[in-house]
Amino acid sequence: MWGRIRKSGTRLVNSMRTEEHTGGETRSHNLFEAAAAYVSACAEDDQDGIEDASTWVSPEALSFGVNELACRAVIALARERDESPRTVARALLGLPTA
Repeated sequence: MWGRIRKSGTRLVNSMRTEEHTGGETRSHNLFEAAAAYVSACAEDDQDGIEDASTWVSPEALSFGVNELACRAVIALARERDESPRTVARALLGLPTA
């Protein structure tokens, strides 16, 4: 069991690293770049962009990045609107106010 947890943690940490490569190679993407590209592609209904961003990091890391992006976006909108994050999140999803 601990081996699985350690393996998952290692994959997550490795996916968050950005490394500069030399010799004309491109650097690897981190999970936040992948999440931003993935969500942007989803918003624009760009299937090629979605598929491309999905390959940049592991599915677990992408999920974490998308979740972090959603949290930050709701917080930013809540501050702009001077509303609670809960109110903003429910409004974005079309849910009635609680």
